[in-house]
Amino acid sequence: MGFFGRNKKSTEPEGEILPVPDPATDDLLNYIIVILDSCRYDTFMEARPQTIMKLGETEQRYSYASWTAPSHYNLLMGLMPHISPKHVFASEYYKKDFLRFNERLGAAGVEFKSLIPRLYLPDFLRNSLGYITRAMVSLPVLNSHTPVNSGFDSWKLMPEHNDMAAMLDCMTFSPNRPSFYLLNVGETHYPYALPTEPKNKWPRISGVHGVFKHLDDHMVGGKLVEDEESPKFFDQEQLDRLRARQVDTVRYLDTVFERLFDIVPEKTYITVTSDHGELFGENGYFGHGPVFHEKVFQVPFLEGRIR
Repeated sequence: MGFFGRNKKSTEPEGEILPVPDPATDDLLNYIIVILDSCRYDTFMEARPQTIMKLGETEQRYSYASWTAPSHYNLLMGLMPHISPKHVFASEYYKKDFLRFNERLGAAGVEFKSLIPRLYLPDFLRNSLGYITRAMVSLPVLNSHTPVNSGFDSWKLMPEHNDMAAMLDCMTFSPNRPSFYLLNVGETHYPYALPTEPKNKWPRISGVHGVFKHLDDHMVGGKLVEDEESPKFFDQEQLDRLRARQVDTVRYLDTVFERLFDIVPEKTYITVTSDHGELFGENGYFGHGPVFHEKVFQVPFLEGRIR
């Protein structure tokens, strides 16, 4: 079993390919959302990924959640990371935000009410507009058995958590139908490892999937037994090195985006953002999840068409 809880004897189902309705219009764009898992805004800006930044202006936005699963659910409802406007009703913000999907999809008349009653973007794209919908994810907390896998023609948990390039090997585009892709990219997630780095060099702490998988090993009589050798919290020097690792992964991913931009066809719109940020010692915190701190909600957001 690997660090992220993958069982080498099992295979991850990709989902059944179901009939897709005819596209609503020939003008629809392919749409790709790339989620740089755990990438906080200032990490992205320090890395200065020149290729990714060709998409458009990089905004600092705020995630709706502090960890992977609920944040992806929000994203797949069509709720992109938000700005924080004052003296504005949430309903008015949502209206304007959803209108951006007309630009992203090359469609007209897409509003929040278009998603009723399912309130789920993949269902709407597939069943109303005729998109082929596919997801490739890096973290097992998003595996195909989870509720977020709804409205997708295929859903694939990648063999390795830190290999966006392998996702590109699997991407195809139909000449007859627009495609929607969700790419959950894991290089920027702890342990912030490049595909070429040996696994025995990674720092190791379990995420929520690993905790669930091994919780019974720490239960006796229904009570949690504390580990006599609980991991010692990182000192600030270690935390600074971990943040530098995340910066390095963004710089590496910039080279992978060069290939992504080369392989996508014309009429493709791409959104790049993160599901949440990460803490590296600020106010005594590390990581994300059960953490309330501005940095864990600050994420980069940029989007546009390459050609």
